[in-house]
Amino acid sequence: MEDGLREAGVRDIVRIAADRPFVAELERQSPDVVIFDLGSPSRDILEEVLAVSRALARPIAMFVDTSDDEMIGAAIEAGVSAYVVDGLKKERVKPIVDLAVRRFNAFAAVQKELEQVKAALAERRIIDRAKLYLISTRKLTEANAYALLRGTAMRQGKRIAEIAQALVTAAELLESKLEGKPGDDR
Repeated sequence: MEDGLREAGVRDIVRIAADRPFVAELERQSPDVVIFDLGSPSRDILEEVLAVSRALARPIAMFVDTSDDEMIGAAIEAGVSAYVVDGLKKERVKPIVDLAVRRFNAFAAVQKELEQVKAALAERRIIDRAKLYLISTRKLTEANAYALLRGTAMRQGKRIAEIAQALVTAAELLESKLEGKPGDDR
């Protein structure tokens, strides 16, 4: 494996013995890619791979001698980008590592997009709650409620979601005070 990587131009290769606490060592080394060369992976090894995946957020390529569907599924869940069975030939190592990096980057992009969509949805919900509050308390139309939120955000140099969150928080505080809920200082 090392010969294949060196022939492909990789110069900085660090080996970590399996008997060492390799998660801590990998965190210390902070590699661009993590490659596991295993015979037959066990559940314990895959749990450690999961720990590596969570700690480093790096592409992981795993070379194994034998496998089964359960181990492949567990490897994917553990964050392995390339899981290669009986494919440890030096001329194949670099293309497989390149594939692992590309798959990792593609997955990371999808994850980032998902987080952005979730954040936008959460913001949309809070804006809708603020609009409903304004509609019910100030008797505004939806368009006017949104215009009020937008105008306030512009005047204060904040995002509409921030203004909406502040309004919803204040409304909840006022409602709890009026209903005499715990935390009431009357």
